[in-house]
Amino acid sequence: MTDGATDPGFQRQTIINLFTSGIDPDTIALQLDISKDQVEAVIASFQEEEKKKTKSATDVAAAPSFSSFPLDGLVDKEEAVKQAQERVWKALKFEPEFDLTREETQTILEKFVKSKVEFVILHIDLVGSTKLSMTLPADRLANIVQAFTQEMSIVIKAYGGFILKYVGDAILAFFLADRGNLRVPCQNAVACANAMIRVMQQGINPILNQYDYPELNVRVGIDVGDNVVVQYGWDTTMLEDGRVIRKPHLDILGYTISVTAKMTSFAMPGQVVIGEFVYEALADEQKGLFKPLVVSTEVWEYMSDYTGKIYQLYGSV
Repeated sequence: MTDGATDPGFQRQTIINLFTSGIDPDTIALQLDISKDQVEAVIASFQEEEKKKTKSATDVAAAPSFSSFPLDGLVDKEEAVKQAQERVWKALKFEPEFDLTREETQTILEKFVKSKVEFVILHIDLVGSTKLSMTLPADRLANIVQAFTQEMSIVIKAYGGFILKYVGDAILAFFLADRGNLRVPCQNAVACANAMIRVMQQGINPILNQYDYPELNVRVGIDVGDNVVVQYGWDTTMLEDGRVIRKPHLDILGYTISVTAKMTSFAMPGQVVIGEFVYEALADEQKGLFKPLVVSTEVWEYMSDYTGKIYQLYGSV
């Protein structure tokens, strides 16, 4: 068995860890009992790799993305419903297989670490999961929640969105925004929300009904504003060959995240609730799908930075 301290991969990662912690090459060489030249060679290689990563992330962020265009007309919603039915049916009859990689999200967020960025935030949660948990075995419940998670994730990606995280039976996603043109990402986020509700009602529930399971529904909240991309630390993975892969653990913090999660709680099952800024960015045709939501100031007291008044919410009709 290879001693970890003398394994080249282990030693290289140790040098990188010490260097990124602010320790100078002379001290690293002394601590590891190796030459300074060896240390500097590893550091130079590491810095070159980081440059390539930065360039790749920059190219991705700078390139035109699907989120730059209105996408509702390009998404075949009938086909989306049909495919959702097939996947959910398989998930209930066989061992489900889900691919929920967040590699694209990681690439985008790495570009904006320690930066303030404007995102359209979408929060969707499952209504009725508590009732379902009382009537189903744990493994069946897990399959259904996984099926819901996958189907909603597929729709989000189809509309140019990125999955930020999964929180129980809820999903947080974001759409890249541009202060000069909020209409397109807001329009895509709203269209995405409507498509998710349709997939839920016409794709997932009919299959659940066939197996005498309770119907499920979703509610969605959407808002837009500044957010900060933060790094909490590193996610470390040890490969079979002994190499260690470290990726930054990234998340989004900000007022918009809190507001969106809160406004979702005011939505009825099958309803979309949007913030004032999203509503104002929409075209008149989409605005006609919403009406002002009356919410008591005792439970909703967020103020608009621009009007100085209570931040208005709108619910789909």
